Amino acid sequence: MTGPVDGQDLDRAGGFRGGRPAAGRGHSGAGPERRPERRGRGGQRPTAGGRGRPAGRSAVDLPRHAAYEAVAAVNRDDAYANLVLPAILRDADLVGRDAAFATELTYGTLRRLGTLDAILTEAAGRDVARIDPPVRDALRLGAYQLLYTRVPAHAAVSATVDLVRSVGAGATGFANAVLREVASRDADAWVARLAPPLETDPIGHLALAYSHPQWIVRAFAEALGGDLGETTRLLIEDNERPPVHLCARPGLADPVAMADEVGGAPGAFSPYAVYSGGGAPGDLPALTEGRAHVQDEGSQLVADALTAAPLDGPDGRWLDLCAGPGGKSGLLGAVAAQRGARLTAVEVSEHRARLVRQATRDLPVTVLNTDGRTVGATPKLAEGHFDRALVDAPCTGLGSLRRRPESRWRRQPSDLPALTRLQRELLSAGLRAVRPGGLVAYVTCSPHVVETHVTVTEAARRAAVPVDFVDARPLLPKGMPGLGDGPTVQLWPHRHGTDAMFLAVLRRG
Repeated sequence: MTGPVDGQDLDRAGGFRGGRPAAGRGHSGAGPERRPERRGRGGQRPTAGGRGRPAGRSAVDLPRHAAYEAVAAVNRDDAYANLVLPAILRDADLVGRDAAFATELTYGTLRRLGTLDAILTEAAGRDVARIDPPVRDALRLGAYQLLYTRVPAHAAVSATVDLVRSVGAGATGFANAVLREVASRDADAWVARLAPPLETDPIGHLALAYSHPQWIVRAFAEALGGDLGETTRLLIEDNERPPVHLCARPGLADPVAMADEVGGAPGAFSPYAVYSGGGAPGDLPALTEGRAHVQDEGSQLVADALTAAPLDGPDGRWLDLCAGPGGKSGLLGAVAAQRGARLTAVEVSEHRARLVRQATRDLPVTVLNTDGRTVGATPKLAEGHFDRALVDAPCTGLGSLRRRPESRWRRQPSDLPALTRLQRELLSAGLRAVRPGGLVAYVTCSPHVVETHVTVTEAARRAAVPVDFVDARPLLPKGMPGLGDGPTVQLWPHRHGTDAMFLAVLRRG
């Protein structure tokens, strides 16, 4: 799939899990794990909430400044938070509660950006687009603290004004006035003031109240059959911090033992899932030793469904047609090793192909750096050669917005035509790649009906080979709720605690 490497963001960045950060020392969440702070501008030491700063000097709280740098990189450079924030935290020597607080501010601000911008526009008396970008990002962080955390108002305002002083000299008076206006109401009161009425404009109301673009809210509602109550629950879940899910690789790790090892718990549905107990996953021996990898439980379930589907005839040649960055290939390769099969993993991006090789080292996996649509152009990717194929197609990623919050503001409806055309072409290639009787699992991390039902129906209709749908529901763990009427399956954050993964299984006639 396209996008950054598996963005299970908060724990990877700093280990923050659970509820909102405590208003600790200096209201920054600072705790005993804090390392010695670096000197700031002018040689002074930045302080928590501005406490103890030298007279006449600006002092910026390190966790807040780290969050500012990450938010600014996302908005200025189109960076991905889950890629830039860990480096920022390392450079600032932030660990423990400070890192957790910086992470909470970063991801919370990015998730709530739409609501925050509407409130700041009202409080400032001008559109946020007219505010100097560094000041605007600092105000967003301050408004998030005021409206969505337990940081006391005076600390949030004071620390944000200090931050503005360091990034936008001359705007401190403006920032102070805007933030005090923001602090005059709580989040619910601001929504009541600014959002259109739910009764007359439910999509507009939900979009502002829960900080999603209107077109995404509309797409979610359509995928949920028009149920606005369930749509609301989904939007709420999208704004929560997701736990890190690990995949205990079959044959290499036992999920129950691994849960004890990482201080977590076994997953609710996937036989390989472990919910991390906290901390940066990259520091876990299970990951560095190749016994596990970070992977959403929903991604595990749809990959495992392909291996669980009944198949007549030979079953030794498997294909992952869109393999980067390698999470599903890692799971499929581990299962293949147990069953005497071999996986061919195809990835068009050279960088992501390297990630797949790294993720599947020591497994029976061959990685091809080529376009998956070229099935039939080379003996290594021959038509009718494979028994099972996974087509984890590039998509809008609307199903993982809780992990990649900046995506909700970057994606546009205009992205859909090119993506759906690519999805149909890749699924068609996957159907050509399998032998008669072979199976293809079509997967997207999006619930948008155009990327799911429309794409798979159109691809099956246009296929040059006979195609039958296989009911995917029995391929998932028994007792999973809310799987619908079949034959396809849509997973949901608010129903299953997973990303919103779509699964269709097709058999070539």
